[in-house]
Amino acid sequence: MSLHLNAFLMGVGHHEAAWRHPLTDPARITDLRHFQELARIAERGKLDSVFLADGLALWGDVRHNALGGFEPLTLLAALAAVTEHIGLIATVSTTYNEPFHIARKFASLDHLSRGRAGWNIVTSAGEAEARNFGIERPPHAERYQRAGEFIEVVTKLWDSWQDDAVLADHRNGVYADTAKIRPVDHEGTHFRVQGPLNVQRPPQGHPLLVQAGSSEDGKEFAARYAEAVFTAQQTLQDAQTFYKDIKNRLPRYGRSPGSLKILPGISPIIGSTEREALRLEKELEELIIPAYGVRQLSTILGVDLTGYPLDGPLPEVAPNPDGQQSRFELVTSLAAREHLTIRELIARLAGGRGHRVVAGTPTQIADQLQEWYENGAADGFNIMPPHLPGGLADFVDHVVPELQGRGLFRTEYEGRTLRDHYGLARPELLEVS
Repeated sequence: MSLHLNAFLMGVGHHEAAWRHPLTDPARITDLRHFQELARIAERGKLDSVFLADGLALWGDVRHNALGGFEPLTLLAALAAVTEHIGLIATVSTTYNEPFHIARKFASLDHLSRGRAGWNIVTSAGEAEARNFGIERPPHAERYQRAGEFIEVVTKLWDSWQDDAVLADHRNGVYADTAKIRPVDHEGTHFRVQGPLNVQRPPQGHPLLVQAGSSEDGKEFAARYAEAVFTAQQTLQDAQTFYKDIKNRLPRYGRSPGSLKILPGISPIIGSTEREALRLEKELEELIIPAYGVRQLSTILGVDLTGYPLDGPLPEVAPNPDGQQSRFELVTSLAAREHLTIRELIARLAGGRGHRVVAGTPTQIADQLQEWYENGAADGFNIMPPHLPGGLADFVDHVVPELQGRGLFRTEYEGRTLRDHYGLARPELLEVS
């Protein structure tokens, strides 16, 4: 089995200063043709999937970054029409949605794409998101409890139609066997849902379930429900520890190690020579607005760092128990391990918000991916191009052939659905009552 590659699409690039670089055009963040081009590039490289993150608030400082883009499910439906194989993964929150809506939307996307939909499940840690819905942000543990029940309701709804419920019997005038379409009659702590869903069972049975939280609650949630995990790890050792931890949790839920794929994020800055790659990295770094970086770092840590000297150390800070716990630990550990000033930490985070940034030639990038893949740190990677579309094209046209030449990645799609790409079975129909 080859490694798995997902393209994480974000505006005109993952580097926070990408919009200022001549390689990009920030007007394209609301241009459908831009995203269609990106999806086609990813499909040209035989990547497993493309992924759109999402939040329910305007994140960051729009004064200094090109922010504000499409709602992901709407966009992915449009991308489904211009692609044939690439998987389509969207982030949707379980805290500020209802199960029936989400079951219906993902079932619809799976039908529209003929089995290529995936759902990145998030619980939404931001206070700004809660304010947009007029409520207090629920505590961390409560958000995950709600998310667990949310998944159970959604999967019941997807399974409220049996695969052979539709008869389309023209002669007798019977479209569907109603004995094979059943209510779910769910009554739980957070939800009461009658069902059935008003969309037929998705082509994949269940769209692929993805998760991105790395807190203790997040890891346990992933072990129980997720089929792919997007994670941020800075070192091989940390990635190996995370990988082993998640895989070791699977047996208590009756799952095998291969039933969940772990994909750390990596932002590859690619040049034809190492010097060229480092020059591009430096160009992007020089375009960083320090005030923006301070605000971003403050958001990640849940502590206002305004007024602290940029060339001084990160002050001692305590995590917010209801905030982004895993990312807090990653960032503070990085700062301590490498003795970074606030300015240096901002530069390190600008390319991937805590994900690993690697600058080098295609061969050097492929070496890094191969090392992690072959040493128990990853089943694949979440590719986060620093600038778009060029950074994705560079990866597809230069790094992917390196991986293919080493026998590490497919040269053609072998299946039709997103589950096929990830080597995952189509779920059996669950009992809905």
